[in-house]
Amino acid sequence: MGEFILQHSDFFIFIFFVALGYGAGSLMERNHYRSIRKREQALLSLPVTTTEHESFIGSEIGEATLVVGSVVVSIDYFKRLLAILRNIFGGAVTSYESLVDRARREAILRMKEAARQQGAALVINLRLETSAIGQQANRKRQVGSVEAIAYGTAIILPAAPGDDG
Repeated sequence: MGEFILQHSDFFIFIFFVALGYGAGSLMERNHYRSIRKREQALLSLPVTTTEHESFIGSEIGEATLVVGSVVVSIDYFKRLLAILRNIFGGAVTSYESLVDRARREAILRMKEAARQQGAALVINLRLETSAIGQQANRKRQVGSVEAIAYGTAIILPAAPGDDG
């Protein structure tokens, strides 16, 4: 048995690193989703809408300013391998779906955090942009990383009479 393992040690080393990569990538993704859910809960009181007009606010706007959140999320090699296999056989590429979902949610959170830092009451006219980036992304139809940018107009309401803040 020991001789068999020594003769095929390259294979076992490869399997070990694939398993290690899968485990590390899965752990990092779970931790990122945990962070996203926690931050989404903390920012629930800051509404974001795709509506272009501020007429629904019902009061005069104090200030309107652009807020942006962006993120680049890389795909791990194990998910890339799964995506390549899925492209051969067809079907939904779920490994990329989670990548895009994490990037989109993280970009919106970063935009909301920027709006909160400026004292915004809400963000209107939300827009999302995504793009595949990487050295070979467009030439070989492979995704190395996904960039997501969320931007909108932060509405900062005027202080109520008598407010000191």
